[in-house]
Order: sequence, then C-alpha cells, then structure tokens
Amino acid sequence: MYVEAVPNRNSPPAVLLRESYREDGKIKKRTLANISCLPTEVIEGLKVLLKGGVAVPSADDIFTVERSLPHGHVAAALGSAMTCGAEGWFAAAPASLRRVLLAMLVARVVSPGSKLATHRMLRDETAAHSLGRVLGVGNIEAADLYRALDWLHQAQPAIEKRLARQHLAGSTLVLYDLTSTWLTGRCCPLAARGHSRDGKRDDPQIVFGLICNADGCPIAVEVFDGNRADPATVSAQVAKLKDRFGIAQIAWVGDRGMITSARIEKDLKPNGMDWISSLRAPQIALLAQERGPFQPSLFDERNLLEVDSEHFPGERLIVCRNPLLAEERARKRAELLAATETDLAAIATAVVRPRNPLRGEQEIALRVGRVIDRYRMAKHFDLTIADARFTWKRKQAQIDAEAALDGLYVIRTSLLPEQLDTNAAVAAYKSLSRVERAFRSIKTVDLQVRPVFHYSTGRVRAHVFLCMLAYYVEWHMRERLKPMLFDDEFIEEAQASKVSAVAKARRSDHAKDKDASKHADDGTPLHSFRTLMQDLGTLAYNITYTALNPKAKIILTTRPTPLQDKALKLLGVNPARTQ
Repeated sequence: MYVEAVPNRNSPPAVLLRESYREDGKIKKRTLANISCLPTEVIEGLKVLLKGGVAVPSADDIFTVERSLPHGHVAAALGSAMTCGAEGWFAAAPASLRRVLLAMLVARVVSPGSKLATHRMLRDETAAHSLGRVLGVGNIEAADLYRALDWLHQAQPAIEKRLARQHLAGSTLVLYDLTSTWLTGRCCPLAARGHSRDGKRDDPQIVFGLICNADGCPIAVEVFDGNRADPATVSAQVAKLKDRFGIAQIAWVGDRGMITSARIEKDLKPNGMDWISSLRAPQIALLAQERGPFQPSLFDERNLLEVDSEHFPGERLIVCRNPLLAEERARKRAELLAATETDLAAIATAVVRPRNPLRGEQEIALRVGRVIDRYRMAKHFDLTIADARFTWKRKQAQIDAEAALDGLYVIRTSLLPEQLDTNAAVAAYKSLSRVERAFRSIKTVDLQVRPVFHYSTGRVRAHVFLCMLAYYVEWHMRERLKPMLFDDEFIEEAQASKVSAVAKARRSDHAKDKDASKHADDGTPLHSFRTLMQDLGTLAYNITYTALNPKAKIILTTRPTPLQDKALKLLGVNPARTQ
C-alpha cells in the first residue's frame, strides 16, 4: 500500500490510499480509501508507517536536545590555530597540558578573560561555548591553567625561535615598537610608574616590546619593568635576534624615541646590524642649519630630498615634506599661542586691578606656571614677573624658526640605495603603523591583555606572550577573511600607485566601494573581525540523545548560514569536526 496525491483541477489534490496488484501479468492499482479529509500530520505519519518506519506523536518523544553551545567561532579559531602550527608549539609540553594550552590560546581569541573565567568557560557544567568539549578539557581544574601558564613561560624562547625561523628567514626588515599597560595591586616586581601610553599616570605599569616581520606578523615579545625607557630595551632585542635566533644580517625599523644615536653606536653598529629610524626635532634643526633652510622648491614631486651630513656619517638622510602635516602643525601652534595669551592676559588683568589685586612674585609665578604647563608654550614666551607687575611677549624669531620646519621629518638609514631605495625607505618607516595595529588589537579591541590578573614575574610574562600568540592566530585569520571584513584586500597595489611614500595613505577603489556599500562582492554584509566572530558563534553545537539509549550522546551542529559557510570555507575549517 502507498499514499498518492492526485491533481484535481482547481480543487486541492485528492489524497488516496492505494495498493498495487498483478492481473494477467500486468501491474494494476486500486483505491482503498480517500483520506483527503485527514490532517496533514496524520497523512505524513501514515506514509512513514507504510514505508516501514515508526511514527511518534512528536520529535521530542524520541529525540531530545540536552544542551546547545555556541560553536562556530570556536571551530574557526581552533582550526586556524591548528593551521598556524599551534600543536607544534606545545608539542614539548607534558601530555596533560597540551590541550589545556591550546584551549587557553583559542579562548583568548574567542572570549578573552581571566584564567578563572576561562576555566569556567571550559568546564562542562558551566561551559560558555563548545571549546571544552571539543578539546576534551571539560573536567580540568583551575590549577591546570596556571601549570600550563608556567610551562609556557619556560617554552617562550623555543616557540619564538620557531616563529623567527618561519617568518624571518631571508628577511631584511624587522619592525620593533614598545607600549605599556597598567596593572592593579603592588605585588608584581615588574610594576613601576613610568611614561604611560594609556594615560593612566596614577597606576603602576609594565612595558612590553613587540617584534614583527615587515608584514606586521608578530614574532616575539619581551616584557620589561614599567619604568624602563624605550631606548634601554633595544639591546635586549638585538641580543635576542642575534644570539637566540641566530639572525645577524637584519635591519631594525623603530621610531626616533627607540633607535637613538646612542643605541646605534652601542648596540646596532657593533653587531653589524642596519637600521631605519628618524631624527628628533633638535637633530632636524641642526641639519637645517648645516644644509641651509629646506625651502619647498628644493623637494621633488615626491616631496623627498636625500642629503648627507657630517653629524651622521655613514647614514642616508631622507628629508620628507608633508604639506598636510605642515598646515596642521601651524594651525595647532597658532591656537595654542592664542589660548596661552588669553590666559596670560587674564593674569595680567588680575595684577593691575584696583580691588584685591594679585600680588607677590611667587603667587604670580605659580598662576603663570599653571597656564604655561597646560599648553606647553613656555619656550615661545619671554616672561617678566615682579611683585606687582607681569608682562610677556612672544619669542617671534624662535616661533618662525620652528614654523620653518613644519611638516618636515627626516628618515635615517644605514642601508645602501641598492638595498633599499629612497621611497622604499620611507615606506618601511611608515610600516611601523602595523605594530601599532597589533598593540591596539592586543590591548583593547580583540584580545584584551589588560587587566592583568597575575603578580609573579613569570606568569605576567607568560600572559603577555599568550596574548601575542593569540594575535598571531588572529593575524592569519584576518588575512584569510579580508573579503568579508572592511580590510583593504588590495592595499599593496594602492600604496604602489602613490606618487610618493610621503603622501597620505590611501585605500584602494575596491575598499572604497566596500566602505560605501557595506557589502562584499557577493552581496553578503561586511563585518569587523569581532562582529564576524559573534556571527559565527550562532552556529550551535547540539548535544542530543534518543529515548532508546539516553546514555549515547549524539553531536549535531546546526547548518551554517551562507555567510558562515563563506567564512568557514575561507578559513578551511569544517565545523562538523567536533573533536
């Protein structure tokens, strides 16, 4: 027997219960009943029964979803970590810690938090996503995460050497920059008050330097005391690359506060290393005195001028002129001078007013000092302070001398022209923005290195190193996911089309179209990296069982949406792999 739907012109089809039989060697069929009046679910159940199946009142009676966990972002990050070689990084760890280390790495990408918060996310009974079940670490204790962190601190040199061998082989340029992050508490020996890049002057901090290759891929990180000056970190990094990584011929790219003349003489030259940096303002002024004023007519159409100087023997000096920067500095100086004079005029009025005048050289100086410190314009004013008198005037000659250098910056490098031409040297220095992008991701946007919940030196260093490894994974994910992000897929072509490396960075026409439409080429909406991960997280990991055998768990993942399917294919990840 079987159920057949027969078309009925303009009326609903007739649903008939029929059977087939043979007569005189021919197959014929006859109608047993017209079941059109039955509900649709009853008809569908009858079809199942006729095919030898079992009909049940509802799916819940035989199939139960025990738990549903966010899974897509875990699959994406875990698959990418494996592709990046994370298993090899942790291969030397004790067997009981390898998956814990991998879980800590992926958790930092998926949902960064303290180690105790990560422990809760991984435990079976308090899981916030599928990572603990996929890696089989759902029963670990919090102490296991700290044991893994201690091992990671000891393994950092070996892992960094592995990354350097992979990404710096045959490379010429190494990007190096420094940042700081605040700590709470007073127990960490590394914590100290110093120049804060976060504006948290009241809190102790740590300083850490990041080494990247020319593309901005992180290679190594080093944590220093919070009061360590930028130049004082260079010697440790030079020793790391030469002694630990075995790389001798390399060019360091660092800002003017990092690679100073003293560091060049003491650290780079003795080790036979090259450098790309820039001159500080007093050095630029000295160069202008030596070579004469840098008039706009001296620059070519690229706003570049290569010179040499007796004060910097053996170095190429590339003077760059940025008209937009010159306008901005002139505007800012004029506004600060005007604001300073307004406040100084108010003090002068208070000194000469007939009622309750401001008196006393010390009192007047204190109030003037507050104004000068607020706008940092002391160098441009000549102040005269007496018990009952206060006057000032601008140092116009000094202001004009400073204005003559507006928009100028000077790149210094030891590389020969045949190794790196003028335009490429400027572009290499400006590529330090890639390290700044890494700091922004590690500190705030994605990986959240702070707050630091550790106090021992080893664990603080291991925590920062774990964040660097997480950024390494994220960096590779971003490279593959560019078609789905607002990132520029053709940035190299766009930069190559510029007349000069001095010119403002530009986005490609393709990236501008993405910005305007907010959609990719195939019409799918564009994301930031973090919102794309949130979207992937809606792909669920379902733990189910049947009434026939409740102890046998069946893992089912939801079907990816077209956007999720595109992201997972770009990453080369199969979300159905649940182990």
